[in-house]
Amino acid sequence: MNRAYYSDPLPTFLSRSTDEILGHLVRASEFSVLQTQHQAWHYQINLLKSILESYNGNIYFEYAIPRMGKRIDVMLLLDAAIFVLEFKVGEQEFSAHSIDQVWDYALDLKNFHETSHEQFVVPVLIATEANSSFIAATLTAQNDRLFNPVKTNAVQLSDVIESALLLTEGGAINVFKWENGRYCPTPTIIEAAMALYNDHTVADISRNDASAINLTQTTEAISEIIRTSREKLCKSICFVTGVPGAGKTLVGLNIANKHIDKQDNLYSVFLSGNGPLVAILREALARDKVRREKEKGARFKKSTALSEVKMFIQNVHHFRDDCLKDVKPPIDPNPQNLWIETG
Repeated sequence: MNRAYYSDPLPTFLSRSTDEILGHLVRASEFSVLQTQHQAWHYQINLLKSILESYNGNIYFEYAIPRMGKRIDVMLLLDAAIFVLEFKVGEQEFSAHSIDQVWDYALDLKNFHETSHEQFVVPVLIATEANSSFIAATLTAQNDRLFNPVKTNAVQLSDVIESALLLTEGGAINVFKWENGRYCPTPTIIEAAMALYNDHTVADISRNDASAINLTQTTEAISEIIRTSREKLCKSICFVTGVPGAGKTLVGLNIANKHIDKQDNLYSVFLSGNGPLVAILREALARDKVRREKEKGARFKKSTALSEVKMFIQNVHHFRDDCLKDVKPPIDPNPQNLWIETG
């Protein structure tokens, strides 16, 4: 399953001429190849030939992330790590847009490519003419083996690779198995909601950028703020931010589900302004509840299940409209315990 314009084991890549590799790239391209692109490929090939002689692994040019419609400039499989390289040939600055670009590539590969889920992924932005400030000590990997974006120039790229490999562990990636990995996304919000509602923990269902550990820690931190606010009779607002796929909605669902008991003083409600999401989640949870009760041999009406779910997930616009009409505090047992999904 070849998703790249050109790929080879490193010994083969090193033995081929630059013109031969360029020919493969041009023939495989889905679009007309501009002179600037031709020059960029030429530069990348020669640079990588000069720094990869001592490594074993595989190289991929213009690798297409499954179903994402994005192509990574160059990807390296070296030992236990995947390097995502984004080249800005001739550039002297590391723009915010370029940093976001290589970060998005790494996230998409980690989250949507089946055989990359458990691998070390190192996103590297190369502004070839920049005055690089790369310091090996700044290399950091998150709990899910995804490194933070690394900025470097052409001269220090070899240092980046060598330093990152020192921080990885485990055997070399099985190239055949990795190349045949399919599109396999992290759990959908619906799947996650059903799992949580069925008494699973975040650790049981999480396989995403923020990782189960970080999601659990975030949930616990917010739950502690909720308890403290209740004890001190004060109000608190928590903002949870992150890139798409980081698990923000999952955190909210997790908190609301942890405090779903109406008799609990920390009873919570999940509010969302996304009407279709609210409707789909309610329907999915209700159907799943009925199915699980039937498996236990019990009769359970869908209308009853929907009533339970509606206390758990509500439309923020309806909540707002009702509060504008009724000046009294909301009837929820603990009205300040609301999780509002804003985007």
